[in-house]
Amino acid sequence: MKFRASHPYPSRRSVVLADNVVATSQPLAAQAGLSMLARGGNAVDAAIATAITLTLVEPTGNGLGSDAFAIVWDGSTLHGLNASGRSPAGWTPERFAAHTEMPFRGWESVTVPGAVSAWVALSERFGKLPFADLFAPAIGYAENGFFVSPIIAELWRRAAETLKDYPGFAEAFLPGGRAPAAGETFTNPALAKTLQSIAETKGASFYTGTLAQTICDFAGQHGAALNMADMAAHKVEWCGTISQKFDDVSLHEIPPNGQGIVALMALGILSHTDVRNLGPDDPAAMHLQIEAMKLALADADAFVADADHMTDVTSEALLDPAYLKARAAMIDKDRAQDFKSGAPKHGGTVYLAVGDASGMMVSFIQSNYAGFGSGVVIPGTSISMQNRGAGFSLNPDSPNRVGPGKKPFHTIIPGFLMGRDGPLMSFGVMGGPMQAQGHIQMVLRTQLWAQDPQMAVDAPRWRVTKGLEVACEDTMPPGTIQALTALGHVISLETPDNAFGFGGAQLVCRLPEGGYAAGSDPRKDGLAAGY
Repeated sequence: MKFRASHPYPSRRSVVLADNVVATSQPLAAQAGLSMLARGGNAVDAAIATAITLTLVEPTGNGLGSDAFAIVWDGSTLHGLNASGRSPAGWTPERFAAHTEMPFRGWESVTVPGAVSAWVALSERFGKLPFADLFAPAIGYAENGFFVSPIIAELWRRAAETLKDYPGFAEAFLPGGRAPAAGETFTNPALAKTLQSIAETKGASFYTGTLAQTICDFAGQHGAALNMADMAAHKVEWCGTISQKFDDVSLHEIPPNGQGIVALMALGILSHTDVRNLGPDDPAAMHLQIEAMKLALADADAFVADADHMTDVTSEALLDPAYLKARAAMIDKDRAQDFKSGAPKHGGTVYLAVGDASGMMVSFIQSNYAGFGSGVVIPGTSISMQNRGAGFSLNPDSPNRVGPGKKPFHTIIPGFLMGRDGPLMSFGVMGGPMQAQGHIQMVLRTQLWAQDPQMAVDAPRWRVTKGLEVACEDTMPPGTIQALTALGHVISLETPDNAFGFGGAQLVCRLPEGGYAAGSDPRKDGLAAGY
């Protein structure tokens, strides 16, 4: 891969080049991962240690009550892991009959957490270091404290305004009755004890032991459906990946229930356009990407759900080359359109990327969904519960309709690029519905337009919102905004507000000579580091 020498975007950072790299959204977590590599661990050990540490140092985006997904290149084969949890067995459609939409916060948004099971499964299959050793950095910071970083501090402050009265939240996250400010020290001895329990039992306490019982007892006190049987029934799924080619590269994503298929569909649609003849910041290229993304998002909203429930329209149907070509034909290069879902059958999160000197690469994402998830925190444990249940639909005709023991539609997706001769890039763009849109922008910028990982991360981004509406970062050149407006896009300019609006990207690219090039998003507190 040859990168362009010129860097046309404002940036505080340069691309990081090293034999071993970790890129994530909080510096202490990145260094926790590097410390495992320095001890003789591999990329999976580093990824797990980074992920564990993120639950402490970036609680605004994830916690022990998160879900997780991963793609691992073990040096010869690509593996996909779905560790998202299912809804409680008591979540029948009738339970939510009085609601017009799924609850977004509180216990009625909580599904079984899967992140801990992801750490265990990855360690058992690929890890070199003892599982308990991976917890040492996080436990140390939890017991002794760490300095809260600026962007996370601001997100913490905003969340406190909304969640201060939710069960268990203030006890865990509002010392002295307020969120910690940037530069202040935060300790979490309760989380240290919880992490120690998970480390010693290899996760068993979280799903069948004392921690599970504590979670379910608190759920029962609040009339929630989650119980011990739901926790014990949780299992990870080694699901492989689904992929889409674009010239000589293939984008790999985790199959549904996640939105990775949206990125694949958009890339497949773009392969039937003249985007290859345009430049990375050409408004015409952005127009084609926006239109392709709108087509893919419309189909995802209508058809994507837990794979077991996609019986009418399957992933294969959505990725059928003839169907994607037909969708591409609907794009008018001179006019923005408000697309509806097609007929594919006849009749906001933390992310990390790691690469080690042996060639192993990991793309890993875990999230509570909204900041601090449901707002529910289990007393005495600092386990913040996700609100992934909000991803279900109440539409009786939707394959994503809420039901018992079912996985909701997920926004979090790890990405991975393969080339003709092996792995190219481990990457992700955290941030709710921005994620699939960010994947497309990162793929084209690095692979089609040869931008280095940091350059691709620094470039101004766009985000489809609804209908003809598109949000653009206010660093987008005025001429580009004018051109997109002339095509019929309804543009709103937004300042990156640290609220995941335009995502937080982390990229690790494999270099042909060996080693990696890594970039970390300046929109976050993160770090790409290596040695």
